[in-house]
Order: sequence, then structure tokens, then C-alpha cells
Amino acid sequence: MAEFDLNDLEKINNKQEIIDFLVKHDIIKEKKFKEQLAYEKELKELQEKLLEIQSKVIQGNKRVLIIFEGRDAAGKGGTISRITEFLNPKKYRVEALPKPTEIEQGQWYFQRYFKELPNAGEIVFFDRSWYNRAVVEPVFGFCTEDQYSKFMKQVIEVEQLLQDDGIILIKIFLSISKEEQAERLQERKDDEMKQWKLGALDQKAQELWDVYTNHIDKMFQQTGTESSFWIEIDTDDKKSARLLAMKSIIAKLENKTFENELVKIHS
Repeated sequence: MAEFDLNDLEKINNKQEIIDFLVKHDIIKEKKFKEQLAYEKELKELQEKLLEIQSKVIQGNKRVLIIFEGRDAAGKGGTISRITEFLNPKKYRVEALPKPTEIEQGQWYFQRYFKELPNAGEIVFFDRSWYNRAVVEPVFGFCTEDQYSKFMKQVIEVEQLLQDDGIILIKIFLSISKEEQAERLQERKDDEMKQWKLGALDQKAQELWDVYTNHIDKMFQQTGTESSFWIEIDTDDKKSARLLAMKSIIAKLENKTFENELVKIHS
């Protein structure tokens, strides 16, 4: 379907003769058009709500840390970009730390992440986080068994200390089916505009699917607690997943409960 922004969609939707013309000439499919309109409307409403909540975070000098983890090609970057699209850029950050330097490798594992924690009135998004040590590192042998075990024991205490100090912690994991992941990874290979997204580790994602699954399950079981639970979201439908992530964040920041069949809580 042709790409339209919300204003275009609403203008077209008000004139059935335009819809009929576009459908007749195969420019749009009416069902997809209606679905896109509904998505864009809900997206805008949720973005406005997030902006409202951000204002309260700023006014209340609150500190919010939102961790995004997930399988390769699950849509972490795209989801974060929709969430932050209209936020005050002076009061939020997205941190995606690169491979640790030689100096950082000699530090306490959490040390380099602590430098990026939110300041008063700020929301920080971790696009991958210290949970690299729970999944990616052991899967590829980037850490020892002892380092992995220490992390799994320490992370609950570390997160509790952060929360005790007033940081609001939200942990989101974006899931994807093996079939959908294969399709998205192939799309990245085939599309020159997306090939930059395809890293060396991504290409092993399918081959090591079961190994990943084992470590992800352990992560949920051992690091999901009542105060620091995991929100797992099915992302086979990207647009739906983005909305669900926003709703989950809003619910957490408003101390409300949000339930959906595509969202699982691990505590």
C-alpha cells in the first residue's frame, strides 16, 4: 500500500469516492487502508500520552530507566524510535553501548552502564543492556561460566538497589517467532538500505535459536521479580508490538495493570 501520514489518511477517509478511486487503480487496499488509519490514530494518542507522562517525570524530578532486550530483528530500534518520536529530546536519552573497551573489560561488569543511568527528570532507554551477559555473551562464549553465574546472582541485587534509590525500572523483551525472524533477516540481506542492520551475530541467530531460547528462559526465571519483572511482547506484528510496548510503559508509569494476550509477565 502507498505510504500516507495520519493527515493524509484522515483526509482520504472522509471522502469515500477517493478511497474507491485509489482502490480501483490498485494504489491502496481498502482493508489495509483502514488498518493503517486505525494504527496511526492510536499511535498518535499513545505518543501524546507519553509526552504528558514525560512532563510529569520532569516536573517530579523522577528517574526512569527502560531496558529493551530481544531477539535479533525483533524491532527494538524501531519500537524505541516510535516511543521517543515526540518526547522532549533534552530529557531523554537512548543508550546503545558498543563492545566494551580494554579498560572497561577490566572493570566491574555493571560499571560502564552506571555512567548512563538517568538523571533527575530524565528517561533513559537502554537499547540492549547489562543483560547481554545473560544471553548473547554466554551463547557466543564471550564470557566465562563464572562471569555468567556472578552476573545472574548480582543483577537482582543491583536492580533492587537502583529501585531503592528511586529509579523507576522497566524491562521489556521483544520476542519473535523463528519463521518471522528468518524472513526479516533475509529482508535485511536483500535490501541494500537495510544491510547495515545485519551484524555478524545476527547471521547466527537462526542456527543458535535453541541455545538462545535456553538462556532467555533462564533469564526470565532467574531475573524476573515482583518489583523488577520482565514484560515480554510478541513482535511478529511490528505495529501491534509498538503499541503494546507503549501501553505497557504507560501502565507501569501510572502504576496500573495492563493485560493482553500478546504480552507475558515474568516475575
